[in-house]
Amino acid sequence: MQRFETKLDRYPFSPIESRPDYDWPGGKRLAVYFALNIEAFEFGRNPGNDFTSMPSPPFQRGYAYRDFGNRVGVWRILRLFQQFDIPLTIIANASVYDVCPEVLAACRRNGYELVAHGWTNSERQIDMDAAAERSMLSNVVGRITKEEGKRPEGWLGPFLSQSPRTPELLKEAGFRYMLDWYFDEQPVWFKTDNGPILAVPYPAMELNDLPAYINRGASDEEFECMLTDAFDEQLADAQRFPLVYAASFHTFLTGQPHRLRKLRRVLRHIADHRDKVWFTTPGEIARHAESTLPSVT
Repeated sequence: MQRFETKLDRYPFSPIESRPDYDWPGGKRLAVYFALNIEAFEFGRNPGNDFTSMPSPPFQRGYAYRDFGNRVGVWRILRLFQQFDIPLTIIANASVYDVCPEVLAACRRNGYELVAHGWTNSERQIDMDAAAERSMLSNVVGRITKEEGKRPEGWLGPFLSQSPRTPELLKEAGFRYMLDWYFDEQPVWFKTDNGPILAVPYPAMELNDLPAYINRGASDEEFECMLTDAFDEQLADAQRFPLVYAASFHTFLTGQPHRLRKLRRVLRHIADHRDKVWFTTPGEIARHAESTLPSVT
């Protein structure tokens, strides 16, 4: 199956100002979720840029930098969210079960939702043919189901990479929602040849520590300000229409000790508005949307 579009027909244009109004559970107007990316890389394959120079084989600097996140950084982040009693959404490669299973065991004990994030963060779906992509999805679903005792409901591709057939294959594999498409601040039904799948808002480009720090060169203070200002603005906008506030972190970036202090201030500020927001997960957002938004054909 190969699908190419000269004109995108996956979802209709819809101005947020003129959509039907609805509430989140409890009459709340702003849904808030935080995503933590827990990733595993194959040594010798490029794990991506870092703060110094362009990486070169065998990429040991980038591999070690990211390995820090699973050995040290993630534990700081988990403790911080427990202190504020705010749920985390875990976005994890299936190979993390082989590389550092203790990390996902701790997330399981906390009852956090797990979103499937490919088998390893060293490969992208755009580089796969149909058979390889279908096999990868099947292996990811199988491994997560075995470890967690339930199927994953949500998907985020490594590097947010999709092939032209990915939405169809996600639906075929039983996924209810995906985070790969960042085009709205509300969940939106997304058409596939196998039936609709929900696109739940995910901060792919903005409130995401990796593009902020590495791609745009934002300072720690600037990212802290982004997180707080976006929340305040959306909280005000949500009086007019329901919105999703989402922020995404990586263990090797936000897990650095100097950044934990700034994240603590952000969480304290947001937690002070606990009575006005719905702390949730993308899976819960998808369930609410399924019962609220008219589906598409």
